[in-house]
Amino acid sequence: MFGFYGISPGRTLRVRFACANRSWGPMVLLASVLAIAGTAVYSAPAGAQSVTRGPYLCLGTPSSVVVRWRTDVATDSRVRFGDAPGNLTQFVDDATSTTEHEVNVAGLSARTSYYYSVGTTATELAGNDAGHRFQTAPPVGNRAAIHVWVVGDFGFANTNAANVRDAFLADPRADETNIWLMLGDNAYFHGTNGDYQSVFDMQSSIFARMVVWPTRGNHDELHSGANNDYYDFFTLPTSGEAGGLPSGTEAYYSFDYGNIHFICLDSQGSSRSPGGAMLTWLAQDLAATSQDWIVAFWHHPPYTKGSHDSDNPSDSGGRMRDMRENALPILEAGGADLVLCGHSHVYERTFLLDGHYGLSSTLTSSMILDAGNGNIAGDSAYLKPTAGRAPHEGTVYVTLGSSSDAQGGPLNHPAMSTSQNRLGSMILDVSGDILEAEFIDDSGITRDRFMIARGMTATEVRELFAMGRSPRLAEAFPNPFEGQTSIPYILPAGGHVRVGVYDVRGRRVVTLRDGFKSRGEHRAIWDGRDARGQRVAPGMYFTTLDWGGRRVTGKIVLMR
Repeated sequence: MFGFYGISPGRTLRVRFACANRSWGPMVLLASVLAIAGTAVYSAPAGAQSVTRGPYLCLGTPSSVVVRWRTDVATDSRVRFGDAPGNLTQFVDDATSTTEHEVNVAGLSARTSYYYSVGTTATELAGNDAGHRFQTAPPVGNRAAIHVWVVGDFGFANTNAANVRDAFLADPRADETNIWLMLGDNAYFHGTNGDYQSVFDMQSSIFARMVVWPTRGNHDELHSGANNDYYDFFTLPTSGEAGGLPSGTEAYYSFDYGNIHFICLDSQGSSRSPGGAMLTWLAQDLAATSQDWIVAFWHHPPYTKGSHDSDNPSDSGGRMRDMRENALPILEAGGADLVLCGHSHVYERTFLLDGHYGLSSTLTSSMILDAGNGNIAGDSAYLKPTAGRAPHEGTVYVTLGSSSDAQGGPLNHPAMSTSQNRLGSMILDVSGDILEAEFIDDSGITRDRFMIARGMTATEVRELFAMGRSPRLAEAFPNPFEGQTSIPYILPAGGHVRVGVYDVRGRRVVTLRDGFKSRGEHRAIWDGRDARGQRVAPGMYFTTLDWGGRRVTGKIVLMR
């Protein structure tokens, strides 16, 4: 529907058209004729524009997220959001007319799911469905379960990339994954606007619901002009907006998510020298954080024998050597747990290392703190004796440059626990004192799994996982009950837990627990009252236990 208005002495002409197929030509022609006659002024229909990129999500925090999209014509911007599709009752506007829309949606609740749409102040252009949603980050320090998707050298918008994506989406954890790390070479071959458009188009469903945190690779070239390269396409923190120390640049940055401190470094374009701005900032950022886990990522790997050779100082301009010699000592002194890189188009993963900053020939047994495979079903998890973060207790290094192309190589670096010429991606699961990672190939098969545990013995870890990775909701007692009942539950690891009671129609009656609990057995008590303190009707109710992205349920009967 659109309208235009004609003005002549003493009268006003208003003409309105309904057009389901948006065929505007005849209407514009009619408006032009009337305007020539001095009786009409035409204004473009509000719904004529369309979204050509996105929407996609950047810079997520516990209270905000940046929503971006591109349109074919310049318009103002509106993000509508709410607790369900069709109930987007809140909105944020930007009156600036632009084709590159970037709206910061703030004032949100932590660890809360929102649905959204994008468009103009007059027209909704995309979203308002189940696929357009985001979940805000948990409060900083919260030890709730976190799932992270990691891809490297993902930029070939080809069948390989589609298969890697689909294998991830088929995993049960995909729906609960809210963080997406890109390890560089995000769009081949030159990181142009057209290269990136192919990636945005292919991965549109993931961009629409997962906050992306990228690093720059050598193929993410910089180009002249506005809205034309990596730094234009992503919104990244420069002033500590998402936690961490302000870096003053989008090239390298840090952010907090739950009890993880993520650090993104720039191995491509920033100085890698020990006294340079980036590594000076890195040391200060590590000293300033009190988070349990440190996960760092950049493009050029410190160790690889795949399509690139980290022993070759002329390979990649010495960037792999520089990061190994200059960045790794700072990270290991700061207690880093996991480092993720791409560039070499293979999958490689080290033992638990500390102090290996030279060529592969200089690796000694003292630099390998644990020579096992880190798998609870194999040798054992990698154990860090200190419950909190401590320096030089070991770091695992992953080279994951095979998310859209696998090129092979000798694959014989002695620091590696496993080396594979396979396509795939990684899912990180962090809950309390346990970090677990899985490399999943393009057919959905887990090809590598390792675990890092803090403040636990090997026996404790084995006992913990002997009872399975799922929480247990034991039989309530008494059941049926009249006054109150005790609801026992067992957690396989510390993490965020929510215990609730629902009626037979699926409506929440009351939340009994909502916060962090350590591993082991706990109890929740229900006295037959709802969230307002009112007694509920007798009958059957369901108890729910949510932990680590998993839900288990039970039944109880209230009698009077």
